[in-house]
Amino acid sequence: MTTSNPPVSSGPELSKRQINRAIIGVMTGLLLSALDQTVVSTALPSIVSDVGGLENLAWVITAYLLTSMASTPVWGKVSDQFGRRIVFVVATSVFIVGSALCGVAQEITQLIAARAVQGLGAGALYALALSVIADVVPVRDRGRYQGMVAGVFGIATLAGPLVGGGLVDAIGWRWIFLINVPLGLLSLVVTASALRGITAERRSRTVDYLGATLVIAATTPLLLYLSWAGGERGWTDPLALGLVAVTLVLSVVLVLVERRAAEPVVPMVLFKLRLFSLGSAYSMIAGLALFTGVVFLPVYFQAVKGMSPFTAGLAVVPTMMGVGFASIHAGNRMSATGRFKVFPVAGAVLLVVTMLPLGFIRADTPSWLIILLGFVFGIGAGFTLQPVITAVQGVVAPADIGAATAAVSFFQRLGSAVGVALLGAVLNSRFAALLEDRAGPAGGLDEASLGSIDAIRGLAREQRDVVVGAYGEALAAVFLTVVPFAVLALVLSLLMPESTPPEDGPAQDVPEKEKALDEER
Repeated sequence: MTTSNPPVSSGPELSKRQINRAIIGVMTGLLLSALDQTVVSTALPSIVSDVGGLENLAWVITAYLLTSMASTPVWGKVSDQFGRRIVFVVATSVFIVGSALCGVAQEITQLIAARAVQGLGAGALYALALSVIADVVPVRDRGRYQGMVAGVFGIATLAGPLVGGGLVDAIGWRWIFLINVPLGLLSLVVTASALRGITAERRSRTVDYLGATLVIAATTPLLLYLSWAGGERGWTDPLALGLVAVTLVLSVVLVLVERRAAEPVVPMVLFKLRLFSLGSAYSMIAGLALFTGVVFLPVYFQAVKGMSPFTAGLAVVPTMMGVGFASIHAGNRMSATGRFKVFPVAGAVLLVVTMLPLGFIRADTPSWLIILLGFVFGIGAGFTLQPVITAVQGVVAPADIGAATAAVSFFQRLGSAVGVALLGAVLNSRFAALLEDRAGPAGGLDEASLGSIDAIRGLAREQRDVVVGAYGEALAAVFLTVVPFAVLALVLSLLMPESTPPEDGPAQDVPEKEKALDEER
């Protein structure tokens, strides 16, 4: 079992200046990867007009999502074996190359392929940022630093549409990708230099090639089902169900292989830890709820309230502020008290408190009320992003920090993907039903109006009122659908131990590990 292997010392103690440089470097890389999850959405109309390929446009987002999610556990494990520095250099380099290729793409196929390369590198940056902090920061200070990282991630994710809209209007869609090249190089140089004090070799460098292949092979059909088959072919289409069957079979094979691997990409022993298992499940549910606000609040402001993309981005600024404030506050309190459980519990409560009233909004609901609920939602999201990962890092062996961090991050991303696909289906079906009920006074409008906000704005007054009203109620149904998931997250948070008991394994020596690390530093 990997948790029984004592890790090699990570090298000499880093100075405060080196730590700060390392944190700034990895946060820059994290900022870029988080922005690129959502920055493309507002640029899609400009991309279509330039490179064409409307029928394949969804793949510009899906390709990035597929490769970034599927590669995350692999990057985390490899960084445990080869060291964070070399893996960060490789991953950031891949991200930079992918960004450059996106910026010079001349047709839609090239852009999709480049986005896949970009996502492959981005899959490492969030997990590596948190893992680097675990390497270079004393145990008692990790919460503070990781709170800042989580705040950057949350704010960047929400800010993507605003930044994308601004760049497209100012200098063109290609610069939403090309801007990553100089910023990525800056992150690469700063971080690689700051991490020289960490020894690259940590343990056996035997690479679990079969496990890595199976992780990607098992994840890809599920993401295709969620992002493509579910939307285009229907959830019960034979091909769609075949993708789910492939995922289930390959997942079983993955578990069997990883239980016998010398250096498994996903150490199965981690799931024996109660905090890791519950924390992963909680992160998946919280990821679903988090991206509801990220994706559908801006849609409400644009489609229902008639705001421009940039103005809608400004309307979610309070949500970003809530995420940043809560993440930093949670990190500081965790560092001061050593306790974490109150934050995932509070985060889940706030998700319920905000999603429930959002489930009853209409087209005439005051914008200030939606913005206020968005701010409270942001605080809840900030409490859910980081504390669980920091707590999990404290109960696994140091040699497994990268794998454990990447696994929890993977489940959070998986929840986001499931949420976007599932709730998108709820939006489509509810909107179609409402529109059918009101088709008489709307003059025979059909579901095609859903596909373009510009088309809604171009309708006659009577038709627009009907469509906007239906859209507002359909979005309310989306938010209401999240409430049971938020309640489930609350239950999971209450079941999580504040500190893992001895029978759960590696956590029993956590106090001794913390004391030894503090004495060493």
